[in-house]
Amino acid sequence: MAGFGDIRLARRVEAVYERIVATGSVVLRRIGGGRAGELAAHRLLNNARVTHEAIVDTLAARTIKACAGRRVVAVQDTTEINFAGRDKARKGLGPAGGDKSVGFFIHPLIAVLLDEESLLGVVDAHIWTRPGQMPNRRRTPFAEKESSRWLKMAESAAERLRDAAQVIVTGDRESDIYSLFARRPGGVDLVVRACHNRRTPDGRRLEEAVAGLKAAGSMDVPVAAAPGRKARTARVVARAGNVRILRPQDTPDRSDPPEVSLTLIDLREECPPKGARAIHWRLLSTLPAGDMRQVREIAAIYRLRWRIEEVFRALKSQGLNLEATQVRDAARLFKLAGLGLAAAARIVQLVDARDGSPRPASDVADPALHDVIGQIGKTLEGATERQKNPHPHGSMAWLSWIAARLGGWNCYYKPPGPKTMAEGWKQLAAMTAGAIIALENKDV
Repeated sequence: MAGFGDIRLARRVEAVYERIVATGSVVLRRIGGGRAGELAAHRLLNNARVTHEAIVDTLAARTIKACAGRRVVAVQDTTEINFAGRDKARKGLGPAGGDKSVGFFIHPLIAVLLDEESLLGVVDAHIWTRPGQMPNRRRTPFAEKESSRWLKMAESAAERLRDAAQVIVTGDRESDIYSLFARRPGGVDLVVRACHNRRTPDGRRLEEAVAGLKAAGSMDVPVAAAPGRKARTARVVARAGNVRILRPQDTPDRSDPPEVSLTLIDLREECPPKGARAIHWRLLSTLPAGDMRQVREIAAIYRLRWRIEEVFRALKSQGLNLEATQVRDAARLFKLAGLGLAAAARIVQLVDARDGSPRPASDVADPALHDVIGQIGKTLEGATERQKNPHPHGSMAWLSWIAARLGGWNCYYKPPGPKTMAEGWKQLAAMTAGAIIALENKDV
């Protein structure tokens, strides 16, 4: 991890990050809260010492610490920031996914606790823009391909989360890459949704191998809500077994082993509700699946992949709206993306805490501020037990209750919404500003 090596600079980065969470915006004028603050934010983005890599490293430190001794699912995926219709005067950016406008890409690694399903935050992120012409995919060695980011993030998980009790890296179909399985770093396991109908040593293909598996049993799989889809529970039939897959014939990476042994799990919903698309997950894993308990756990690990989609929604048009930023230069955009990504994860954590998260408040707030926040919280409580904060002091749920009350939530009514939480966090950040400044002066 690089970081800044300068506590003052790190504090400035954290202050801007906190303002993004508090305002729910990446507009520098709103972040700054005034002309002086806006200019300070511009200076930070212009500072050559403040790279987007150092920003991610600094803001990931709290997440990495929280993972120690825990079973962690490290989720990775890619999202595109496309400036279609907003690409005038953008500098240093290559083509976006559709090649019709400019943009850049963010490939984060986030940590989720397996046993609690709690989002802990960002562990690492790769941010880049494409060159004007992409290299020949079939002839280029894997290490030089854009897709090598999947292995690099797995390696980052192995290094940064080495103090965790267990680390499982998971990804969607795009991460079904032979070299990822072949070069898996020590200390991490993989759960990947299969994309390719790969060859096996007995002359069959993966689909034929699935057909030969016996049903291990049935299980319920919670399906998260998504745009155009309601949350529901799917009843799936599970098939599991071992499989060997062969190295692709046309790969230039001949140093990869000729075959890799994996666990193959097929989860298929045979009777979906009317109008609903049937769930079908075909998973490849380095974890064993000798019984239904292990099958259920692998399914649960892959299901936690949806948490990164929540972070993306919070970062983009349904949240911070990074695509609408007026920042034009690629280097500054990458820095803002690093700040926004960490802030989006924080926002998801705060919304999670509405339902009583058991995670400590130190996941999102400096422990030195907990007493100050507790004093603020006492002023928001009423005389009855119903009007008091029911959560343990120092927990995420305790912090969320205080933020919700500051945002105008009446505890006699329905749970607070995201807007209420954002406004409450804004008020809480403002009320603790004096304590934060005092803490900075003490540290410096």
